[in-house]
Amino acid sequence: MKTLILETPGRIAAADTPEPGRPGAGEALVRVHRVGVCGTDIHAFNGKQPFFNYPRILGHELGVEVVAVGSGVANVKVGDRCAVEPYLNCGKCIACRRGKPNCCTDLKVLGVHTDGGHRERILLPAAKLHPSAKLTLDQLALVETLGIGAHAVERATLDAGETVAVIGVGPIGLAVIQFALAAGTRVIVIDVNEGRLAFCRDRLGIATADLIDARSADVVAKLKELTNGDLPTAVFDATGNPKSMAAAFEYPAHGGKLIFVGLFPGDVTFNDPNFHRRELTLFASRNARSADFPRILQLIEEGKVDTTPWITHRAPLANVPALFESWTKPEAGVLKAMIELTD
Repeated sequence: MKTLILETPGRIAAADTPEPGRPGAGEALVRVHRVGVCGTDIHAFNGKQPFFNYPRILGHELGVEVVAVGSGVANVKVGDRCAVEPYLNCGKCIACRRGKPNCCTDLKVLGVHTDGGHRERILLPAAKLHPSAKLTLDQLALVETLGIGAHAVERATLDAGETVAVIGVGPIGLAVIQFALAAGTRVIVIDVNEGRLAFCRDRLGIATADLIDARSADVVAKLKELTNGDLPTAVFDATGNPKSMAAAFEYPAHGGKLIFVGLFPGDVTFNDPNFHRRELTLFASRNARSADFPRILQLIEEGKVDTTPWITHRAPLANVPALFESWTKPEAGVLKAMIELTD
């Protein structure tokens, strides 16, 4: 079957790989229709993704169709279109036992720790499939991205009326904004890309005054101006940029929270007296949980979340090796690229 393999940093090659075979007990064979390209894929392509080995089949944002099921599968049937929960957890470790499978000590994420969806068909645990009879394949492929934002907002336990800041408005930052707005908060957006700031204004309804261009603004001074000197009570950094993450410790209010949604392969440092003086709470937010997926499917089905404007670039699978490097360039203006394996 047609497959793309990231052989080494900077090189994606087409290959013909064996069919996955029939599903066993608790498994489903799915046809991959759509694959979203995310920051993890780009970091892997650039050789900057932690917890990663080459060669690897990328792809974990998937819109799929069930083509066969094994024994004992009741949650999906042949023909169902599904979003995929790409986090393969052990179910036995301390994190899994405590209801945090996204933190599994032996977690395998499709396209990162194990081969993903840049191929025509894949065998998956059926429990990781979340069907919808209403959503398009594009929408299904974007559910996982939304889940990361939903989980980050859940971690922050926001209250209606809070003022929060989101740094970095790629797809993950946009997902954070969606759920922070749904929680009834005021959202201030910080980025270095004028086009993405405009997107937040025009598509998400963020007030022009609440958009901060970090290239030209004194971010701390601007945040104080917008909050009557208080600063935001929660700050989400979705950049995965070490300079941005280090600077973000200056942004939360006294008693506030800082949530790192992005990551990079290195150390983050901060000024300890300033951290203690404010009694800040620092959170890491990793992936999403199973319960996030049906909730997000329902929100999209009800029209409360619209991901349609996110997709700025498209290509069939065969064109991806030639195009992928261009998608990693800021000047290309990619917000979300979508790979199409079928019509």
